Amino acid sequence: MDVAWLEVFTEVAARKTFTAAGEALGYTQSAVSRQMASLESELGVALFERHARGVELTEEGRRLLRHAVVVLDRLAAARHDLREAGRLRVGAFDTAGADLVPRAVAAFRKLRPGVTVSLVEKTTGPLLAGLGAGEVDLAVVSAYPGRPLEQDRFVLHHLMDDPLLVAMPAGHRLAGRSGLRLAELAGEPWIEGFPGGSQTLIDVHRRAGLLPRIDFAAREWTAKQGFVAAGLGLALVPSLAAGAIRPDLTLLTLVTLEDEPVRTVYAATRKENPPPRSPPPYDSAPHGSSLCRELIDCLRASAAAGTPPPPPPPGR
Repeated sequence: MDVAWLEVFTEVAARKTFTAAGEALGYTQSAVSRQMASLESELGVALFERHARGVELTEEGRRLLRHAVVVLDRLAAARHDLREAGRLRVGAFDTAGADLVPRAVAAFRKLRPGVTVSLVEKTTGPLLAGLGAGEVDLAVVSAYPGRPLEQDRFVLHHLMDDPLLVAMPAGHRLAGRSGLRLAELAGEPWIEGFPGGSQTLIDVHRRAGLLPRIDFAAREWTAKQGFVAAGLGLALVPSLAAGAIRPDLTLLTLVTLEDEPVRTVYAATRKENPPPRSPPPYDSAPHGSSLCRELIDCLRASAAAGTPPPPPPPGR
């Protein structure tokens, strides 16, 4: 049986006339009629009841339609998997690139050595925009309490909760503590990426009834560490970045938020809607290709392995 006949058949079933189906597919009415006659001849049944204004499916035609939709959907999925089999485009925010994503990609490459993995580094908003536009296949993104991510177009696969840490010079008066409350840092200067402070820093202080004092604005993480090491202020550091901290800095756990996670990290994929006519009886998971599923498994394993500890400060 010619698969093209099934494509024409489903179009005729949807549009109710050979002429309309032909216009949609780029065929003449007579070409559609010949193909449907050949399909009926091969199957040995009448698929259509022909009327002056169009056609209606017979009982046999309705049965064939259910199978035709499944076959065509399976073929479309196979074409997609084969077309995308050689590449996987990944997006991630900067601190996810410190350990989480590299470890996952290294593990993924052992599973799929023939797949080319590319990386785009952006913040969460642009990453989701790129995912929606088809520029990346999977995006590692983050969300903060009270600022949920869009779920209409995306599937969010939880990877980990990423608490914030406080970076301070190794010689700071509180450096020997294992953890502290934000109230203990009242009046301390902060190094932030924006003069008014990031929304995260402001929200954290607001929960404690405080207002952060921003002395210096430094966008780049290297510059932030330098200002902190020089004793010019403190900085909030995601635990994902702990392994990349300078050896002359100390990280302390911030316990102000108690059991509430500060940041949640997800792997986001596009939400694929199944064809409305009939759900396919195969794995059509909304996060798309098997490559994405395998990388998500690697990301989860990387997250479960934890973040490497920061290097000890000098003299310890």
